[in-house]
Amino acid sequence: MKTSIFTPVSKLSEGIRKGRISPVELAETFLNRLEGLGPRYNSVVTVTRRLALKQARRAEEEIEEGNYRGPLHGVPWGAKDLLSTRGIPTTWGAEPFRDRIIDADATVVVRLRDAGAVLCAKLAMIEFAGGMGYRQPNACLTGPPRNPWNPDTWTGGSSSGSGAAVAAGLLPFAVGSETWGSILSPANNCGVAGLRPTYGRVSRHGAMALCWTLDKLGPLAQTAEDCGTILQAIAGPDPEDPTTIPGAWRYNKRPLKRRPRLAVIKGVADDANPEVKDNFDDALKTIRGYVDVEEIDLPDLPYEAITRTILNAEAASAFEDLVDSGLTQRLTAPEDHWGPYARTALLATDYLRAMRLRGKMVKAVTEAMEPFDALVAPSAKKPATPIGEEFRKVAPGATRDVMGAVGNGCGLPAISVPDGFTEVGLPTGIQFMGKPYEENTILALARAYQGLTDWHTRHPPDTQP
Repeated sequence: MKTSIFTPVSKLSEGIRKGRISPVELAETFLNRLEGLGPRYNSVVTVTRRLALKQARRAEEEIEEGNYRGPLHGVPWGAKDLLSTRGIPTTWGAEPFRDRIIDADATVVVRLRDAGAVLCAKLAMIEFAGGMGYRQPNACLTGPPRNPWNPDTWTGGSSSGSGAAVAAGLLPFAVGSETWGSILSPANNCGVAGLRPTYGRVSRHGAMALCWTLDKLGPLAQTAEDCGTILQAIAGPDPEDPTTIPGAWRYNKRPLKRRPRLAVIKGVADDANPEVKDNFDDALKTIRGYVDVEEIDLPDLPYEAITRTILNAEAASAFEDLVDSGLTQRLTAPEDHWGPYARTALLATDYLRAMRLRGKMVKAVTEAMEPFDALVAPSAKKPATPIGEEFRKVAPGATRDVMGAVGNGCGLPAISVPDGFTEVGLPTGIQFMGKPYEENTILALARAYQGLTDWHTRHPPDTQP
């Protein structure tokens, strides 16, 4: 079976199952790329060659003996370096933890091992997943993660290495995390698919905590179909994480039986980069033959202030011991030396007020979304930014992110897939955000869009060692 470094998981799986692709040879291919190209993009912290070849040999033997575990058996993958891995450094993207080993495997790592997937690398991330208030791409142990479409631009945070690795064909898929934008942002910037599951769908046991009531783990891959396959392997309840949703989740590959209804929040793209807005408008034109699209208003609530207050307060608590230890003074980004101290000044009354308002936000969004299958919007307001530029603007006129605030504050699932390119060749994305527990609905919508377009089949031209 003919394969390329950008062959989707679904096709790799078929070739492995039928004996046309050797898991060992496949692992060697991606290990060589990780070692040869990973440094170019500052995307890899640790290549796990010995473990990967051991797992690949075992997978090959099991499949030859007729013990096929499923669609990820023998498929290489990479873990964002906030997932603990026994015997392998888990750095959280931070210089003080460069050699730190947590002697346990995260639940996601265990579940993918049980599915037969082959762990090939720990991938770069923003230090402490941005929990110290970073504003620039260089806030990373490996240096600023570079975008394979243009290495002078950023991959997006904080699952930075995960986006670069999938986009550059260093790995077929990766698992990242999102608290606010950290899966959808690199998916947008790097032109790949990124799925943020419903809060609690995937166990966070063994993953670094940034914000206990916002953190989520999810896949980045070439296609929406691949994201569904990966999510099934990592989803499900876990007694080690009491926030997980009871009951198994199964990926449903069938299309929706009825004509979907999508909603666009009024003005959601008004402050977007003009090319981002044009690509989003073109995407809506493409799918109007398949779906109904309506514009809606959300009730007037301080969505971003609610979610930002919760994030800042919980992050201050999560990192309290680290800040007190003085380790933050050894971080890469200068603003991360003092940023966490500002968050400790948040009043408990502000946090409690935000949590009460969160209930009103959930009620308002639930009622607004009730007639629809999903909200749709640009995945990000702008394409990848220059590698040396601060990405977070606090000045008047800065872009707003109501979708990010609503989606993460309410724990809603969303998927980003590519919807075009700018004139200088940078990808842009469209996101489908669903109701709680409706991952199969948004996956069906994203698959349908990818069936109508070919953006996901385009890859960075300069990805050879």
